[in-house]
Amino acid sequence: MAEINVTPMVDVMLVLLIIFMVTAPLLVAGVPVNLPDARSKALDQDSKPVQLSIDARGKIFVNDHEVTAKDFPDELTRIAARQAGDQAPQVFLRADRSINYGRVMGVMGELSRAGLTRVALVTVDDAAR
Repeated sequence: MAEINVTPMVDVMLVLLIIFMVTAPLLVAGVPVNLPDARSKALDQDSKPVQLSIDARGKIFVNDHEVTAKDFPDELTRIAARQAGDQAPQVFLRADRSINYGRVMGVMGELSRAGLTRVALVTVDDAAR
């Protein structure tokens, strides 16, 4: 009569589950930004959006890579050129709550100039806190 002891396998699977539960929230965003609160629902998305972040010091990051203010318009032009079909790529703009409003509007103006008009401002749902 052959028996298989599955207890060690269950133990290993539970440890792996705990590891993934702890590390998964850390993989969401690479640039630490203190987002403002808002009462809105999440957006539906069909493709991977471009992540644009402005940290507390005013530095701009495109998909977790820092971009200088001088190179920022050229980077946006390259992103707009990679558009799929007739629709411009979706841009998720994440700005630290301590950033000057004029700085955020300057970035949004550059997005508009480059033809990237599908911009979503990312916030934190205050009910989730």
